[in-house]
Amino acid sequence: MVPPAERRKPMKNTIARLAGALLALTLTTGLAAAQSKVTIAIGGGACLCYLPTVLAKQLGEYEKAGLNVELVDLKGGSDALKAVLGGSADVVSGYFDHCVNLAAKKQELQAFVVYDRYPGLVLVVAPSHSGDIKSVKDLAGKRVGVSAPGSSTDFFLKYLLKKNGLDPAGTAVIGVGLGATAVAAMEQGQIDAAVMLDPSVTVLQGTHKDLRILSDTRTQKDTLETFGGEYPGGALYSTLAWINGHEKETQALTNAMLATIAWIHSHSPEEIMAKMPDEMVGKNKDLYLAALKNTIPMFSETGKMDPKGADAVLAVFSVGSPEVANAKIDVSKTFTNKFVDQAKKTTGSAK
Repeated sequence: MVPPAERRKPMKNTIARLAGALLALTLTTGLAAAQSKVTIAIGGGACLCYLPTVLAKQLGEYEKAGLNVELVDLKGGSDALKAVLGGSADVVSGYFDHCVNLAAKKQELQAFVVYDRYPGLVLVVAPSHSGDIKSVKDLAGKRVGVSAPGSSTDFFLKYLLKKNGLDPAGTAVIGVGLGATAVAAMEQGQIDAAVMLDPSVTVLQGTHKDLRILSDTRTQKDTLETFGGEYPGGALYSTLAWINGHEKETQALTNAMLATIAWIHSHSPEEIMAKMPDEMVGKNKDLYLAALKNTIPMFSETGKMDPKGADAVLAVFSVGSPEVANAKIDVSKTFTNKFVDQAKKTTGSAK
């Protein structure tokens, strides 16, 4: 006869297995619930100026922060902005200047983490026109490519034209994207000049050693010469309504971005390139690496918005846009550092 204690063992084992399975199911369900879905619209994912947004995905930083992030790659910053304003995306990975420009239209947008401390915009002359276009003033009546009309590349062009005494309306603006399409438009003579970003600039320089550059904001020196101060570029931003209604997700995105820029500044360009998607690196890895080396100094080390930089953006837009100049914009409302400050308190990841 089997003792009662022995008969109870199989039942105990069965209960233990059921309890274990229930616990595993509960943990899995909880993990799935913790992964908040966020859609980020990027204003041209191939551009190195937006590398931190893509790299965060490659490193798994969004997942570590409790997010299920979908990246949607669009032609330019204006298209990414339209996606958020239209409700098909939650957050823009694009240039901060859109927040200032839209404030003049009474639309409340707010940047919450900055990953580019310089804009990296470069005004380049098409190889076939290097002999007759030697200054910005020579662009009068010419065809100039931008990523998309209404994007930061377009704003930059209009600012330079105005600064050099030209009427921006006298120059034809043509959307050519930021990657291979922009390079092709330049080489095939579809445009006379273009506002470009890396890696496209370095790709062109690789095949055209005498490439003429009229303005370059990839370094602090050139940025200061162009704008009179530092000028923030890429940032994560959204509508104020979305941020206020999704503070947990906004904080998680900030944490992921700060972890990513810290990783960038503690790894070599070769290690960074190895993490990027093959389709973004392209076939010529040497040129991509050279472009990456040019770009790394652009990336912020803190994620914070410098209020003076935000003021510089407002000043630039006020020069080229009477609407912005007359709108009496409170630029302090177009960004917040509270999420970066909170990350610093909890993780020490920001300076």
